[in-house]
Amino acid sequence: MKITLKLMTVLFVTLLLSCGGKEEKKKEPISYGRKEAPVKTETPKGTTTPASKRIDLTNKGVGPISSVTLEPQIDQNMATKGAEVFKNMCTACHRTDKKFIGPPPTGILERRTPEWVMNMILDPEGMVKNDPLAKELLMEFNGSPMANQNLTEEEARSVLEYFRTL
Repeated sequence: MKITLKLMTVLFVTLLLSCGGKEEKKKEPISYGRKEAPVKTETPKGTTTPASKRIDLTNKGVGPISSVTLEPQIDQNMATKGAEVFKNMCTACHRTDKKFIGPPPTGILERRTPEWVMNMILDPEGMVKNDPLAKELLMEFNGSPMANQNLTEEEARSVLEYFRTL
């Protein structure tokens, strides 16, 4: 009986070892020089240009400024004062010629009206709430809202004049 028990145990262990434990992986076929065709995704036509690059010279924004008259000549004294205000209040988030936390002001008056720029400087919270372009800019710049620096209209106008020199 002991021999039969030993023989049955050996047979049982052999059966277990031969049936389990080894997993075969399915091999993928080898392809030489074949690449998958790239999948083209089309974006809606209205969103192909980011808000920071889009030109909108009709929107005056939402805020206290409804009209700004720019003289053909740049007022150098005002531009100098604006450069100082920009350096002290705005360079934490803006660089003049490259994207940082906020968009660069270089060439802004080629894309936005002076009224829109001043309204954005004077009331960024109101602009983001009520102006569609400001909302898009907020999303483009990772939801980083522009801080209200509580500038006066005179200081904002000086900054605008400085932007004309960039």
